[in-house]
Amino acid sequence: MGMQWWRSCRLVRMPKRAGEGPQPQLKKTPPHPIWNEHVRPWFGRRARRADERLTERLGGPARRRVIILLGLVLGLQAADTSAVGAIAPQLQPAFGIGTAQIGLLVTASALVGALAAIPFGLLVDKTRRVDVLTVSILLWATAEVISAFSTSYGMLLLARLLLGAVTATAVPAVASLTGDFFPAGERGRIYGYISVGEIAGAGVGIGLASFISSALGFRAAFIFMAIPSVLLAWALFKRLPEPARGGQSRLEPGATRIISAREAGPTRALEDDEEERTDDVVLLEVRRRGVKHDADRVVLTDPARMSLVHMVKYVLRVRTNVFIILASSMGFLFLAGLRTFGVLFARGHFGVGQAVATLILGLVGAGSLLGLLTSGRLADWLIKRGRISARIVVAGIAFILAAALLVPALTTTNVLAALGFFLLAFAALAAPNPPLDAAQLDVMPSQLWGRAQGVRSALRNTLEAFGPLLFGLVAGLFIPDGTALQEGAELVPGQTRGLQIAFLLTLIPLAGAGVLLLWTRRHYPVDVASAGESERRGKEHARRSA
Repeated sequence: MGMQWWRSCRLVRMPKRAGEGPQPQLKKTPPHPIWNEHVRPWFGRRARRADERLTERLGGPARRRVIILLGLVLGLQAADTSAVGAIAPQLQPAFGIGTAQIGLLVTASALVGALAAIPFGLLVDKTRRVDVLTVSILLWATAEVISAFSTSYGMLLLARLLLGAVTATAVPAVASLTGDFFPAGERGRIYGYISVGEIAGAGVGIGLASFISSALGFRAAFIFMAIPSVLLAWALFKRLPEPARGGQSRLEPGATRIISAREAGPTRALEDDEEERTDDVVLLEVRRRGVKHDADRVVLTDPARMSLVHMVKYVLRVRTNVFIILASSMGFLFLAGLRTFGVLFARGHFGVGQAVATLILGLVGAGSLLGLLTSGRLADWLIKRGRISARIVVAGIAFILAAALLVPALTTTNVLAALGFFLLAFAALAAPNPPLDAAQLDVMPSQLWGRAQGVRSALRNTLEAFGPLLFGLVAGLFIPDGTALQEGAELVPGQTRGLQIAFLLTLIPLAGAGVLLLWTRRHYPVDVASAGESERRGKEHARRSA
């Protein structure tokens, strides 16, 4: 009876027994008519409308492709570097380590990335950026695989050092590509879209790494992180052409294809000397107001041929750039600690399990999207209305507001109240990213975008690198290693007092970053004018050399 019932199932084909004749081919039951006539078309229409709205919002098919791919690069980098914090409860008992050793994994990786940022920035300015990104992302996958098969803490540390070195290519390459693909007047808004990928990548990376490590172990989590790296490298190689430097591959709204460097040709960059800067609304407004450039901040030779030492000296001579580096480091020191110990803090402070703690961080991360999507657009809107230093001012106010909102968020033990404060605080904390990234391009000639971003990343990452280690050391003073931080341990409010103190202390430099940026706004117009003059002279040198 049971065998007859089994043979009657239409989706199962029984194997042919010896001596039996050919069996009929069983066909899959067709979908229900309601699915074909109503449900399936409904989903198809909604998907097409969503795709059309996204394409319209981003400015056309070509812009959408570039923004999504560059956002995925930053998102994958953030996911890979944030995974250690999510897997920390599993790493501690597996290797017998404490919070200081967890912090060292992040700190050492960030320091190596800081050292590698400058040479990689030079590589970005001298070679094909898309190729550099593709090879680097494949190396990210290799580092994740080595992390998965680590048999000791030392081997895991070496794998994270490799990851920190190769991920240093992401920020300089994305900055340089963004500058060549999009007009200066829209870069704040465009950077907001691209930065969504970074925030989403960090959130998704933390959530999936935490879930997979809890269910299957930390080795499976590292392996899973390697899979998107291979897919993204293939997508960059096939879908993103290398753009021409200097603006001739600029994507206008509604563009359907990307003009590659090969299509643009080598002479086109020399013919559009004056016109390629006409879309820079900041530079045009500075010139209209008669702001004079500073002779000490003008490159007198071809920027593309500057030596590494000369380039570093020049980058550090531009005051706006230096203050942006300092403010970014001071502002994101809090975020560096949160990425590493956020799950542990939420577990102990609110007395919840790891799954709920990860969910809380994921929910408050949604507030970051609001800040990213509004700050760049707001700054661009103010610039078009004559507020030259809007990008600097918007970022400074956001830092101060974030510090004020984080005080009640970190001190209350009510989950719902803390969730509301964290949502607003994360929006303000993420808001400085797009305008500051755009402002950094404004005060540098385009020939130095990659190297300047490399110097900025090196200095900022060096300062931020000590954040996780400091958090771990402070937590270790209040919580002995192996107590209440191991996987499966019972956590109650008050056992993460050390982490809370560390978080509160970082709010002081966070507010200081905002004050520093508000003071920096007086130097910004002069540095923009100096960058414009440097680029003009650089074009003249390049034309004479040709």
